[in-house]
Amino acid sequence: MTIKIQGVENMNNQQKLKYVLQLSKGQIETEDDPIALFSNVSAIIKGVLPDLNWAGFYFVKGGELVLGPFQGLPACTRLQGDKGVCAKAWRDKKPVRVDDVDAFPGHVACDSASKSELVVPLVKDGEVIGVLDLDSPILNRFSEEDERCLVELVDILVEKL
Repeated sequence: MTIKIQGVENMNNQQKLKYVLQLSKGQIETEDDPIALFSNVSAIIKGVLPDLNWAGFYFVKGGELVLGPFQGLPACTRLQGDKGVCAKAWRDKKPVRVDDVDAFPGHVACDSASKSELVVPLVKDGEVIGVLDLDSPILNRFSEEDERCLVELVDILVEKL
């Protein structure tokens, strides 16, 4: 079952991305608890943006990425730093957009339905503290516009921490 936020059905992608930022900024301004904040931001992303089967966060703990708040099916609990899209974003400290995860060397398949992925690192004081991970069952789902908006969102989130 997919839950969508009402009123977004007739918006184009750019409008949906702006709406994600608007709703998320409201959460960021009013919520101080990181778990509550990241939970609601992942729900906003999954509820507004179409064709996602997973949206959530992993946080760096003890040399690995540990599952944080998310929306979607159960996910890999821990990701190592040496393989996968999330690990690449963590190591390189920059977003990674993959049009076809099956063509990505070392891809970690937490959900076999995922076909494309966008990962944006959360960088605070020059160090990656986590990543925002989005998966889609659609090939080539993520655009440069999606990436720009989600980088902006992550930057605002990190400022709050």
